[in-house]
Amino acid sequence: YVVNVERNGKIIYTWKGNHRSTHIGLYDLQTKQNEHLYIFERDLRIISCSVNNERTLLAVSFCQYTEEERPSQLLQPVSKYLTLLIEIHPINNVRVLKAVDSCVRVQFLYPDEGSNTSMESRLLLVSEDKYVEQFDVRVVTEEEHKVVIQNSGQLPRVRVADDLIWAQWDMMEQRLFYIVPKESKNTLKCVQFYPDENFNSILESHLDISLNDIQLKLVNFGYYCQDQDVTSKSLNLQVFTSKTGGLCVCYSLTSDIPDEVMYSVYFLHKGYNKTFTVSLEGTESHQLKEVAFMNLDDYVAAYLPGQFLHLLNIQHPDLLCHSLFLTGEDARIDILQNCSIRSPFMSTVLDCYEGNMYGVSISDSALLQFLQNSKRDSDRLAALHCVLLYFELTEDLEMQIIWWISENLSTCHSFDPIQEFIIASLYSRMCAEAHSLDKVLPYTSLLDWIGVIPGVTCATDIISLPVLEFQNSKGFWERLNSNLESVKYAEPHLHYHNNVLRREWRNLSEEVINLLLCLFGDFCLFANQREDRRTTAYLRNILENAKKVLSHLDTWDSGERLVPLFQEEDYQQQLLMGLMVAQLKDHLMRHLQYVGKKKIDQVVLDYVANLLNLVHRIIKEVWRRYQLHSCILCFDERGSAGEFAVFRIMSRILEAANGMCMPLPPGFHTLHLGLGVRCLPLHTLLHYIDTGILHLTETCVRKLLKDLDDTEENEKLKFSIVMRLPEALGQKVRQIWNHPINANFIAQNYVKCLLEKLGNRQCSRPVPERLAVPVEFLPLNYLTNVLAEIENQGVHPYENQDHVNVRFVEETALKHTMMLLGLKYS
Repeated sequence: YVVNVERNGKIIYTWKGNHRSTHIGLYDLQTKQNEHLYIFERDLRIISCSVNNERTLLAVSFCQYTEEERPSQLLQPVSKYLTLLIEIHPINNVRVLKAVDSCVRVQFLYPDEGSNTSMESRLLLVSEDKYVEQFDVRVVTEEEHKVVIQNSGQLPRVRVADDLIWAQWDMMEQRLFYIVPKESKNTLKCVQFYPDENFNSILESHLDISLNDIQLKLVNFGYYCQDQDVTSKSLNLQVFTSKTGGLCVCYSLTSDIPDEVMYSVYFLHKGYNKTFTVSLEGTESHQLKEVAFMNLDDYVAAYLPGQFLHLLNIQHPDLLCHSLFLTGEDARIDILQNCSIRSPFMSTVLDCYEGNMYGVSISDSALLQFLQNSKRDSDRLAALHCVLLYFELTEDLEMQIIWWISENLSTCHSFDPIQEFIIASLYSRMCAEAHSLDKVLPYTSLLDWIGVIPGVTCATDIISLPVLEFQNSKGFWERLNSNLESVKYAEPHLHYHNNVLRREWRNLSEEVINLLLCLFGDFCLFANQREDRRTTAYLRNILENAKKVLSHLDTWDSGERLVPLFQEEDYQQQLLMGLMVAQLKDHLMRHLQYVGKKKIDQVVLDYVANLLNLVHRIIKEVWRRYQLHSCILCFDERGSAGEFAVFRIMSRILEAANGMCMPLPPGFHTLHLGLGVRCLPLHTLLHYIDTGILHLTETCVRKLLKDLDDTEENEKLKFSIVMRLPEALGQKVRQIWNHPINANFIAQNYVKCLLEKLGNRQCSRPVPERLAVPVEFLPLNYLTNVLAEIENQGVHPYENQDHVNVRFVEETALKHTMMLLGLKYS
């Protein structure tokens, strides 16, 4: 039988030898070696056993007889339980610590790993009489390195806790959790034992748990065979902690309804508890057993063999869809088919009935298979959330997730898988750099969850936060205190969201964007010369932020750039990048005041750069999957089925980005438009442009106007594109299409802009002699004379385009007129 697990992971076990002897051994999980500690020359029912860190002292508690074996003919009474302290280096003296009729459990305290050998050991004794006391045992080394107990009389002792009705030992962190009954509510307390001090009561929390007429329950104080049977009067409760500062109390309740199981999890680090009611099918009521709980660090598992396995997210328990609820074959753990399960420490379970100990972890391959086979949104989201946040994503695993996303864009109705992939991946990557970021960065794309899990109901209750009392304590207690502080100051408001960014982005009107293009682009607009200098400085600062992000990016596809991204300027996307940098920096500076500005600047750049990297990663994987080549911007042939699939995925990426107000890599819109031109019929293409799904970019429009010849179909396409160009872009691009229709359009715009700039100004000087051939058409003569006078006054809307002037307008008008009259123009 496995009887105990010590802090260093060594397992104490017993077995029966020849002649009914009882042996005690020690198994080292690291070295896979066994060590014999002690032998009793008679058959004993050992209840609890512990060895000190130096393996010089052994504490043993055992039952001397059962009720049927009670000695009735002895002259002197014999205690039912005996607790011994034995010198085992070498085997020497035996000292009786307790000889009582109530059961006693023993546990040596362990110093921090790597500390020097101590000549003092401390031993905890937990009695069924509902108290815990600590013994101080000093040893001395005599001849031949023999270690003996120094105290000749009674060992010094101190009372640790009284009146407890439940207790649990955390051997890894050397903590004692226990519950004491109060008048109104029962109180959970915790005592922390230190290697260089005594102990300190560090936590107190009120629990609304019914504890009437129950027996004392001791958890992780040895695994006596009586633990195989869970009695109705025993409290099925365990406390689990996580490395992120999570503190959970898992409690199995009794239900008055047949075929129904209830259990509750108190998320003390969040300030609420969730009570789950599960309706069971295909089982007899007499077969029902209590739920077993397991600690998987990031998750707590509630397990009922043959029925369900519920993996509860500790760090983000607010949304039920982030916890996995498995039933049927998905919930089957073949080697654990009974409820006599204990979780001695993290990611470990002990089957008390079989006497076997197992390491337990979530399989990434099984989780991925479950994700691929799931039909419900709740299962998909929980699996996706788990694999993104709690696994170190390899390139192959990330590729399979992206492929799954590309195949299920239309099957997920309650969440956007692209948004969840990007947000959760960013959260996982950034929080690995600094633990403080987990409370200020978003971890999911969902604000709430309105779905249900069939057969499961959940009730959430607000509870009072635990009270902590510690000084200069690092590790778990510091992280738990940080979590509690976040709850006090309204945690949901601490997570960064895009509301401010979206509002700022909308405030930047088209006029301001045109100003930006005028200031930093290669073409000229009529900008207001009295524009606010502060606006100009603000825009310059925003663009500087974007340049830092782009320079901060890693070099992708250094050998061969598979996807044509990051090859052009995109001022609108750079503006959004810069805005995100500014807004995120302000958010972090406000909530992480103790973090230096230099560190925050680095975090923000990493965040936005990783965001662009993830979008690029998605496109690259689907590009590779459909075997597309890099020269996709060619418009002389129609697109393939693979190109259309990639176009559809890019459309969903754009939709996800708009929903999160998220920047896209430069070149995204050009690539998207190029695929649209190749794959869509003209009316659909124009509809996508008009509704904002496709964005007209200079790179793509230039290539389209240059590469396509002027067939009737191509003319229709070109003219439809030209007519939809924004004014600034149109002035720059239209000049490269040498076509009468386009020339007429340019001339009309030239006249319009020139007359608008003229305003109420009047021509006063005589019309100068022009070089154009006189035309006997008075309206045209008059118009050209007015335009020539305006040009002479210095009002030129197309200063950098010498071939657009009054003569060009006149020639274009004559050509257009002759074409309408059906006459030949020479």
